[in-house]
Amino acid sequence: MRNRILPKEYYLKDTLFLARDLIGKYLVNTVDGEEIALRILETEAYIGSIDKACHAYGGRRTQRTEVLYAEGGTAYIYLIYGMYYCMNIVTEEKDTACAVLIRGGEIVKGKENASLLRYGKSLDALSKYQLKNFSNGPGKVCKAMAIDKSLNYKKLYSDNLYVADKKEEDPISDIKISKRINIDYAEEAKDFLWRFYV
Repeated sequence: MRNRILPKEYYLKDTLFLARDLIGKYLVNTVDGEEIALRILETEAYIGSIDKACHAYGGRRTQRTEVLYAEGGTAYIYLIYGMYYCMNIVTEEKDTACAVLIRGGEIVKGKENASLLRYGKSLDALSKYQLKNFSNGPGKVCKAMAIDKSLNYKKLYSDNLYVADKKEEDPISDIKISKRINIDYAEEAKDFLWRFYV
């Protein structure tokens, strides 16, 4: 997939456009010399200037949120509930504080390794329930792909962690749009239709 790595310029586009356009593309991480690839099937957009659900809303700059002000194409990884990592792709120009959360997808390469990371057992030992819930949430994606805080600030067009373009012969046409999940605290922003999924 390395021959289809998306360049830095790709991430400098509008955040809502990218949140939709990333559907069908591939997030790839190299773990112990083996690539694990996720076909992205669910994303959410976050735009700091107007979005009360964004960690950088209102220009908030802290040690945690500073990465959101980096140039598009940078990984923003944070911990939720003290135990699960979430991966975001910083978007647009430097100092704009926008990002796309990778909410879910399908592991399409390195699934045996991903199974050991996610469940601590081999792929053929998984139940139907475990297979169904393999990578259908942001914390599950990060666990299955060994994505943690050590990759925060990583450029997503590097050799080890990158996003690859989708194949022309494998298009996705029916992308659905809805409100984002678990942001009831965000007042009017909870109603923004900024979630994209298959």
